[in-house]
Amino acid sequence: MSRVLITGGSGFIGTNLVERFLSRGDEVVNLDVAAPRHPGHAAHWRRVDILDAAALQSTVASFAPEVVLHMAARTDLGGASVADYLVNTVGVSNVITALKPLRSLSLVIFASSMLVCRIGYRPRSEDDYAPTTAYGSSKVEGELRVRDEAGDMFPWIVLRPTSIWGPWFGSPYRDFFTAVDRGWYVHPWGRQIQRNYGFVLNSAHQIARLVDMCGGGLLRRSVYLADYEPIELKSWACQIQRELGAHRIREVPLAVFQAAAKAGDLLKTLGVGRFPMNSFRLNNLLTDCLLDIGPLEQTVGALPYDMPAAVALTCRWMKTDEGRR
Repeated sequence: MSRVLITGGSGFIGTNLVERFLSRGDEVVNLDVAAPRHPGHAAHWRRVDILDAAALQSTVASFAPEVVLHMAARTDLGGASVADYLVNTVGVSNVITALKPLRSLSLVIFASSMLVCRIGYRPRSEDDYAPTTAYGSSKVEGELRVRDEAGDMFPWIVLRPTSIWGPWFGSPYRDFFTAVDRGWYVHPWGRQIQRNYGFVLNSAHQIARLVDMCGGGLLRRSVYLADYEPIELKSWACQIQRELGAHRIREVPLAVFQAAAKAGDLLKTLGVGRFPMNSFRLNNLLTDCLLDIGPLEQTVGALPYDMPAAVALTCRWMKTDEGRR
């Protein structure tokens, strides 16, 4: 049994990590400003803002964790600049400072994001960055702070989650399942779009394996977190459609998407509210996102869920009381 501290354990991935480590018999504390999504996790929650350095240090010192999973972050794309994402930058520094006095640490995992590089860009090295959003830039700064401030003080790994989905998820990936369920999702005619996505219970398994191995050969590295086999977007949508008993996925010509994107761009310049399509979203939709998951696969090994099983489990969860909220 280990003492596991999870920041952001009330979030989507964090909720699944709390559940995973509790199920193993570990002692788990969740530090988050928000109450847990899972009602069974209330006893393990401490309301702590990682931007409150004093409160963070006090809580960390009293728990003396052996494993830290730093998942807390602002993850939306609505910020105008890196300054809007202090939890992703200053928050990282505060966590590192709070951990410095500890001598019990076997592994610290810092969650970053695949958006440290634009969609479709394959970095040449771990410090090759190409962000296109303020959020992505904040995650770049977070990674740099880990390298500069944590150094070799304790064993750490930076994980870059790709698009992670599954039980307890919210926007935007819950929205995709909802769109398929209601018959709103349409696919570009004849286009095969490949993506490295990750099923959250596979992600929790991968992280637990890294903890058991004290990081294996990935210490002080930045690696992508995803399932090993890419998802083909239409096949994934069709699998969801079948599990939910929804209408068949329709395909429409690319020209329709392009016209909708132009309309969305115009409405944005006119200050009109959100429109479901614009050029930025269309480019992201059409661009393959294939990343190097090899280092994680070589270290962790086989995953417990394939895509059909993962979709079936997620769709069943969506029909539970928690999934309907």
